[in-house]
Amino acid sequence: MDANNLKAIETQRQALLGQLNAAEAALRSGLHTHGFGSTAREHMERARAHIQEAYIAIAETKAVRSVPQLVEDLNRIEQACNELRQQPPPGVTIKSLRP
Repeated sequence: MDANNLKAIETQRQALLGQLNAAEAALRSGLHTHGFGSTAREHMERARAHIQEAYIAIAETKAVRSVPQLVEDLNRIEQACNELRQQPPPGVTIKSLRP
């Protein structure tokens, strides 16, 4: 590859990284908007995670997670958070209603 091709590729890479930054900022801003329900928020959170992973894949030379790996990791985190929310706060004793 000649220097002009390398420069063109780098220019495209920088432009794409800028677009990913803008998209991530827009989603982050949207997370603070209320009135659209939890489903929309969950989709924006997932989209943000995908954008961040794409940014790493483009900006850095190290290996990144595949989309299925990322989705699996996000699902495990969501499951752990749901389980944590269902537990009583520390120091709270729950008595059984059965004698």
